[in-house]
Amino acid sequence: MHDVQAARGTSLSDDRSGRRSLLPLLLGVATAVVVADVLTKRLAADRLSGRGTVEVIDGVLSFRLVRNPGAAFGMAAGLTVVLTLVAVVVVVVMLRVAARLRSVGWAIALALVLGGAVGNLLDRLFRDPGPLRGHVVDFIELPHWPVFNVADSCIVTGGLLMVLLSLRGVQYDGTRAAQEPVAEPEGPDRPAQG
Repeated sequence: MHDVQAARGTSLSDDRSGRRSLLPLLLGVATAVVVADVLTKRLAADRLSGRGTVEVIDGVLSFRLVRNPGAAFGMAAGLTVVLTLVAVVVVVVMLRVAARLRSVGWAIALALVLGGAVGNLLDRLFRDPGPLRGHVVDFIELPHWPVFNVADSCIVTGGLLMVLLSLRGVQYDGTRAAQEPVAEPEGPDRPAQG
């Protein structure tokens, strides 16, 4: 089989259309996000426990340990189990979509969201007060903004990238959405088309 593919000039990760699968890129970026999130949360929990706010850049960036039982920005604090189950569904759906990706932009955007979702899901599964009810570790604080973590910032960045790609008409498969032709208005100077 390798010889046949080599003769045709394709690799094992190519699909029938000849376009290379971006699943390795998606999984690599998502894994990097999870690792960065887990490591920074561990550092924050170890070094910020029992301390108040630590100024990093005066008036711009500080670190403050917060254990968040809710969703982003502390919303839905009483729904931790529901939020955990929703995160599991999101991860499964994104992995199913990932196999059809052929756009590098979409692969990176989905990887950021996937990695962030998994990072926060790990907190909900393994942190106190217990499985499915764990509190997410947040520690990055900006002026006039709720405390967040690396996973949250990746989710927001990935979401913004998805919006940008959608606005530009870029599809999951790397093609662009067909642009609707703009109809020219009929008027006294223009004859009716027909």
